[in-house]
Amino acid sequence: MEPGERHERGGIFFDDFHVGHLFRHGLTRTVTQMDNMLFCNMTLNPQPLHIDAHFCATETEWGQPIVNSLFTLGLMIGISVNDTTIGTTIGNLGMSDVRFPAPVFDGDTIRVTTEVVSARASKSRPDAGIVEFHHRAYKQDGTLVAECRRQAFMRRRPGGAAG
Repeated sequence: MEPGERHERGGIFFDDFHVGHLFRHGLTRTVTQMDNMLFCNMTLNPQPLHIDAHFCATETEWGQPIVNSLFTLGLMIGISVNDTTIGTTIGNLGMSDVRFPAPVFDGDTIRVTTEVVSARASKSRPDAGIVEFHHRAYKQDGTLVAECRRQAFMRRRPGGAAG
């Protein structure tokens, strides 16, 4: 496998992430109320702020249901996978600094950027390294709706100096 060559599924190996690189993911997604309802049902979340249109219209400042923030978090990270970690991640190590500065509503289209914040070789596994990403999600008008830092345990390139 040549240096810089992606995994056959499309992901990037630890060795090829560079601190400061900003991915502008081409994949976008319009969120629907069905997405929100299904997610809330699958996670057993009965919060009327997400699932009760009448409640939202009469008792909230939003006037309509807001999309569950954990769906937004998952969507943001999911959009990044195809360009970054598909086939090359061993697993997530954690997320920090998770923020939702603005709500997402039915019909909003989400786009995502990912910045490589840090990368270091694993101290316990010579075939792996840890990459920290800063993901940011924006809706169609440019409003930041979510962000987080994510630490991913990544495969090193097979046959490389450390692999």
